[in-house]
Amino acid sequence: MRICHAIIDGDERFCVSKDNKLYNIINDIDEIKSNFFSMNLNVDYDKEIEYKNIKYMIPVPYIRSVRDFYSFEDHVKNSRRNRGLDMVKEWYEFPVFYFSCTPNIYPDGAVIPYPRKSKKFDFEMEVAAVIGKKTKNCHGIECLSAVHGFMIMNDWSLRDIQAKEMAVGLGPAKGKDYATSFGRYYVTSDEIIKDGRIDIDMSVYINGKIYSSGNISKIYWPFESMIERASEDVELLPGDVIGSGTFSNGCLLESGSNQWLKPGDVIRMSSYRLGDLENTIGD
Repeated sequence: MRICHAIIDGDERFCVSKDNKLYNIINDIDEIKSNFFSMNLNVDYDKEIEYKNIKYMIPVPYIRSVRDFYSFEDHVKNSRRNRGLDMVKEWYEFPVFYFSCTPNIYPDGAVIPYPRKSKKFDFEMEVAAVIGKKTKNCHGIECLSAVHGFMIMNDWSLRDIQAKEMAVGLGPAKGKDYATSFGRYYVTSDEIIKDGRIDIDMSVYINGKIYSSGNISKIYWPFESMIERASEDVELLPGDVIGSGTFSNGCLLESGSNQWLKPGDVIRMSSYRLGDLENTIGD
C-alpha cells in the first residue's frame, strides 16, 4: 500500500494512493492512530476521493525516534574530503548513527524556516525505514522482517555548526536537530522488499532543476546491517525510524562549491517507488 495522511477539505483522513487516485481507509481514525503498525487497513476502492483542498501530514500517525545512519561510502568520502579529512578505518567495521530531534519534523509541502544561526544550510536525500514490530538483537536478513514500510526523508543540516561540533569530538547535535521532513507517502514493505532485496530510486531537484539521482542499491551498509546494529541490546519499537544516511551526491556539501540553500529555494525529492517530498525554504 501507498498510504498518505492528510487534511482533505477540512477532514483528517488516512488514504491509499493507487493509479494517481486517492481512496479512503475506512477503519476508525482513532484506531488507525493507535494500532497503525499492527492492524489490517480496509480500503474503499469503490469510490475515489474527490477534493478541492488537501494538506499532507506525516503519513504515519507517530514517529517514536529517529536514528540516522551514515551508510553510503561515496557520501562519506566526498564529505570528509571537502573538510580535508581522510576516511577512518572504523567506518568499515560497523554502521554508525546519531539520534535526531523528533519534535522538529515537517511533512510534504511545509515551509522550512531559514535557520537563525547558520549560513550553510543544506539538505540530505535519504530513505527512512520504519520499524513495525518489537525487535532486539536481530541478525542479518532477518532484521528486515521488522520493517513495516518506507518513506522519503530529508535530513536538513547546518554545516557550519555541524563542523564546529564535530571538531570537539562529540555530536552531531545542533547541526543536525534543526529539521527533518518526510515524504507524502508511506509505502508498506511488501511493495518494496522483494526476496530480501530493496530497490529504491531517488532524485533531488533544486528550484525545478535536477541536482542528483541515485539508488539505494549503492549503499555500503544495507538496512539489515543498520537495524542489526541499532537493535544490539536495545529493543526497537513500532514507530522507530531508521534513516539510510545521505545518498551519494545527495547534498550540497559533497560538491565542495560552497553554495548553500537560501530563502525561497524549493527542494523536491522524488522516487518512482516512494512518491515525492517538496519543501520551500522560508525567511
